[in-house]
Formats: sequence, C-alpha cells, structure tokens
Amino acid sequence: MKTYKYEFYHQSNLIQIGNLIDDLHGVHVHLLKLQRRYYRIYGKYASFSRICGHIPKLKQRTKPHWHQLPSQVIQQVAKRIHLGYEKFFDNIKDRKAGKTKRKVGRPKIKPNHKYNSLTFTQAGFKIEGNRLRINSLGKSLTFWKHRDWTGNPIKTITIKRDNVGDYYLYLSCEACEPSEKLPLTGNVAGADFGMKTFLTLSDGTKIGSPEFYKQGLNAVRSANKALSGKQKGSNAWYRAKRHLARVHKKIANQRRDWFFKLALRLVRKYDTLAIETLNLAGMKRLWGRKISDIAFGEFALILQWTCAKYGKTFAQACRWTPTTKPCSACGHHNENLTLQDRQWICPECGSHHDRDINAALNILQAGVPA
Repeated sequence: MKTYKYEFYHQSNLIQIGNLIDDLHGVHVHLLKLQRRYYRIYGKYASFSRICGHIPKLKQRTKPHWHQLPSQVIQQVAKRIHLGYEKFFDNIKDRKAGKTKRKVGRPKIKPNHKYNSLTFTQAGFKIEGNRLRINSLGKSLTFWKHRDWTGNPIKTITIKRDNVGDYYLYLSCEACEPSEKLPLTGNVAGADFGMKTFLTLSDGTKIGSPEFYKQGLNAVRSANKALSGKQKGSNAWYRAKRHLARVHKKIANQRRDWFFKLALRLVRKYDTLAIETLNLAGMKRLWGRKISDIAFGEFALILQWTCAKYGKTFAQACRWTPTTKPCSACGHHNENLTLQDRQWICPECGSHHDRDINAALNILQAGVPA
C-alpha cells in the first residue's frame, strides 16, 4: 500500500468534519470501556465482528445520537481497537515464547485533544479532480492537489487534524512498481552517525546537521512564555497554544524537507547505502534534546523509502556490531580508544584512521559483506 497526503483549503465545511471527529471520540471511549469490561469478566477481548453486531443495539438503546454518525467511520473506530488488542495479546504470546522483549501495552483511552482522525472505506466517498465528496454527510471538500496519485482503486481515505487546526487528506491505494529508477553509478558507501557531524561517509564526505530546533529555540521559548501567561481555557490561551504548535510545525517541516533533499542527493550518488542501527531511546536519556533535534531515526526511514523508490539498495548493520574500535584495514580491536581520540594509528598494521571514517568503513563492511 502507498499513501498520498494532501492539505485541505480553509473552508466552512471543515467545521462539520471537526465536530464529527469530536463525536467519534465519544465512540472511541465507549467501545474501549466496553472492551475493558468484557476482558474483566471473560478474560479475553470481544472480536471485531461481535462489536460490529453490538453497535446497532447501542444505537437503538442508549446511543440514539450515533445514528447521525457515518456507520463506516464507527466500524473503523472499532477496527482500530480490535487491531490494538490483537497486537497486545500477540505480544504477550511472543514474550512468553521468548521471541521478543519489546512490550506492547493494552490500548488506552485517548484524551479528546489527541483523537484527531477518521477513516472512510471505498463506498463512503467519491473524488473528482480536487474535490472530495463524503456520501454520508452530503458535503464536498476541496484539497490542494499538488500531484497525481498512482494505483487504483483507492482503498481508504483518512482525514486528520493537526495541533494547528489544519486538515489533511490521506489516500491509500495499492503501490505500483517503482518507475523512477535512477541510473547506476557503481558507488557504494557506509554512513556513520555522529553528534558533531550528522553523517560521515566511507569516502570521507562529512555532512553536518542544521539543528533546526536549536535555530528556532528562541521562537519556541517566546511562544511558551506567552502561553504560560494566559489563563488556561480562555480564548487567548487557545490562540497562544495554536501559535506554539505552529512554531513546532515549522521546525518539523524544515527538518523533514532537509532530510528528503539529503536522501535524494545520496541516492543519486550511491547505488548502495549502509547505515548503523542505534539505540536512540538510550541516547536520548544521555544527550536529550540534541538527539531529538538531529532525529537520525526519522532520517533512516526517509532514506530507506527513497532507496526503495528509486531502485537503490539500502542496508543496515546490526546494533551490536562493533564499528568504532576495529581497524577497517586489518580488523584489530583498539581497546584503548576513547571518545576524545578523533585520529588514531592502528598498532597492528600502522594504518592512520579518522575515527568517523573508519567507523563508516566498518559499517559498510558489516552491512554489505563482500
């Protein structure tokens, strides 16, 4: 499946979409409480078909206002909860069998301000040009169609609302084969992630991070200070909250734009790219905001997607593979190497190494074995 994202123009019909999302939060809360009660009594969760069969009874008895909500959207809320419980119980089985140590928690009730999306299936909408018509609402919405999508039919559409109050359309359809294959260059490279230098490639190229959050820190502090001076719940407080969200959104967009441009530049130059797998959660506990600002995990996902799109090879070295201390020429482990040593000479073969370039060469050898 492939997803395309489009922004809606500001229009009055979006008010009804926002009200619909707020009403669906009540459905989300009720169905999750129902699942918890069922689990407490029977020790298992109610299946998706069982919940879908119970929804018409709720409409007749205690929830008559649900008749005004599209039935497809209510079923999608139930499906989200069903998938969440499936992952929860599957994770328990995998942990007991020793297949994984990662813990997946039980689905939780989202607060109202964090429930910001709704989904329609194929029969619930119609798209003509840049106009989206929702059948159950009898409303049409205009979105900015900055590019065409490939792959038919469109399986689902999702409308999401961000913290700024802007609405976006997500179209999901079957992915086609990559048609934008770039010519091969014969170059391969390993990339080492660093705090001082964002990426160091095995051919000696070094790329620094602009650190967009650090650049916009004064704007963030000013917006936070303005928000803290307002009475919570007042109109001025909501305006200040939107302004703070707008500042964060701009920083995130700048970072994502730079990531996509950098990934495309690397893919055009190299046929194979190898990076390392890092424990970013542990690194955040040590270095905090700087790791979040550099956002290496987000860049790794974008680089992987870009390689798949243009027909290039993406590889990752295992997290536990030693890349810093081994000599890339002879394999000797330099146990005396410290974090302050940026240049070192291998005592075994006498090779002179730049710390980051040597690590990038080891990553390339581990990710793309000869």
